[in-house]
Amino acid sequence: MIMRGRSIARGRATATLLLLDRPFSFLGGVDVHSGMLSSTSGAEGAVISETVFAFPIGKGSTVGSYTLLQMKREGTLPAAMINRRAEPIVATGAVMAGVPLVDSIELGLLRSGDRVTVDGDEGTVELHDLAENRVVTCIVTYRGKMLLLKRSQEVRTNKGLWAGVSGYIENDEAPEETAQKEVREETGIEGAKLMKVGKVQSIRAEGRIWQVHPFLFEASTDKVRIDWEHTEYRWIEPDRADEFDTVPGLRRVLDALK
Repeated sequence: MIMRGRSIARGRATATLLLLDRPFSFLGGVDVHSGMLSSTSGAEGAVISETVFAFPIGKGSTVGSYTLLQMKREGTLPAAMINRRAEPIVATGAVMAGVPLVDSIELGLLRSGDRVTVDGDEGTVELHDLAENRVVTCIVTYRGKMLLLKRSQEVRTNKGLWAGVSGYIENDEAPEETAQKEVREETGIEGAKLMKVGKVQSIRAEGRIWQVHPFLFEASTDKVRIDWEHTEYRWIEPDRADEFDTVPGLRRVLDALK
């Protein structure tokens, strides 16, 4: 999978990812002689040398730029860096030290240990050995309530979890076409009215990236006929969805359809 961001510092590198979940300062955050992170980083003892080092944003003194330059002299630089947003300290340091840097990347899709390629020329991050699937998730409503379906043990993913109507988008299908088809097949409801199309949500679960296309439908009946993909269904108040053991990202889909 290739994620498209913004090129900050040129160059290209492939390495194992080390991910922090908090802002990071190179000044005081890393030992320049060993590349080992300090206690202030939240990942004390981890070594960033020759990794793809990812963190949301830099912080601290402008001396942090020169810390990267010193790490270059010591041979302890990361192979590349990824930010959610690159601020001037890290951006300047990356350019001076020659470390490829890409920002505007959704860090929630990354995990420490991933094998990734950062291309600072193209502004991309490639995740190796991680499948990507395009799916629809349809929220079906009736008189203010929404339909939840419990996935059976016969489906390939998310067995036993509660979900909306969902399905894979075939190569020759438009997402809306898939959505209409899945609502008919999984609920037996004919003529459900499409009310809203939400922004595509990127969700990582079960070793893959799901590109989820959200759809909101209004049904003319609450009579449901489930197929083999589900074992039971319930009509619930939308604000009760979090009480159920749902598939990853269902809350994000609901929020996208508000």
